[in-house]
Amino acid sequence: MRTANSHDLLTQTLQFYSQSEIAAYCGKSVRTIRRWESDKTCPTIATAALREMIGVKISKAPVEGQPDFRLIDLFAGIGGIRRGFEAQGGRCVFTSEWNKYSTKTYQENFMDNAEVHQFIGDIASFPKNSVPSHDVLLAGFPCQPFSIAGVSKKNSLGRPHGFECTTQGTLFYEVARIIKVKRPAAFMLENVKNLLSHDKGNTFKTILSVLRDELKYDVHYRVIDGKHFTPQHRERIVIVGFRETTEFTFDDLHLPAEKPLLGSILHKTDGTEPMLPHDGDRFFDHSSRKVQHKYTLTPNLWTYLQAYAEKHRAAGNGFGFGLVTPDSITRTLSARYHKDGSEVLISQGKGKRPRRLTPRECARLMGFPDDFVIPVSDTQAYRQFGNSVVIPVMQEVARIMIPHVKGLLAQECSRQRLSLVA
Repeated sequence: MRTANSHDLLTQTLQFYSQSEIAAYCGKSVRTIRRWESDKTCPTIATAALREMIGVKISKAPVEGQPDFRLIDLFAGIGGIRRGFEAQGGRCVFTSEWNKYSTKTYQENFMDNAEVHQFIGDIASFPKNSVPSHDVLLAGFPCQPFSIAGVSKKNSLGRPHGFECTTQGTLFYEVARIIKVKRPAAFMLENVKNLLSHDKGNTFKTILSVLRDELKYDVHYRVIDGKHFTPQHRERIVIVGFRETTEFTFDDLHLPAEKPLLGSILHKTDGTEPMLPHDGDRFFDHSSRKVQHKYTLTPNLWTYLQAYAEKHRAAGNGFGFGLVTPDSITRTLSARYHKDGSEVLISQGKGKRPRRLTPRECARLMGFPDDFVIPVSDTQAYRQFGNSVVIPVMQEVARIMIPHVKGLLAQECSRQRLSLVA
């Protein structure tokens, strides 16, 4: 076995530490460490320090409270995906979210005194080498069309090819670039079900080609309906990839056979509705045991929605509002829910106008616990929950993913030990 050279040691050290941590230990600037990594050169004098850093990490026995894996949260929204993976022992070391309202909600719920990590806005303008080393990459990236025109011509001219050509300018490109540079043990990407058929299937084919053929990850995907965990029909595609081949299979998912009903997340009018200090009476009037009147549709809006539905029924279309009761499962909550609430209207009895879900009920519909703080306006809250994920789905995906991640990390640790003693 050959002895690892200083650049090999730098690459190994970056599997465990960030550039800033290495810079501090070696007495150098982050810019210097970044140059060493990008130039694939590292002075021999740094070898001893790098060996010490790796030795400390791989010889350290697991201790209570130590995270099992590190994750980064891209296109983070309000942190629904992160919550699912933190439930399996992960620690977030980097977050990217550009929307200022989502950032406010995210930071209100995650950035407490015990949490110190980098939070940035637009990932597109952030140097990929500066993303901290991590074990699992999480991203709910937006769906965009890819252009594959001119690939052959670019190849002949020696210009960028592969995903550098086919996906550049899209947000998936930013995810692919980070995976290429940082090589995490695994990733989990989430998107709408329509990603499969987007642009006649070309978008999804390109994504799979990049992940499997170019980045060389072992990739699996499945559409999962959130109705198994919360009373909402919400189909999303989940794409999972591992740096090496594993025994992972989506067949290990446990989808509860008994589906919850809407009544389980609605405000309770029998006196048992909890008084949440961060909500107060904003959504629910505890003294009268009623949902605040502002969530009941106005006469004009209710008349309009009924006329609109009748118009489309007469034309043979299926468009219309979704009137539900506590025994129902709702349609998919969308980011446009704040406009008229038409996809999920709660019946308040015969002859009475229905009401919207309150933002707290929307949070529950997505699987957020009641300690989740909603610091933004109702309009922004509706947008945020409509764009979020069903947290129990993410928890279940994380449950079947993380044992394989830990297996890959253990293998890597063994290889590091062998390299150090060679």
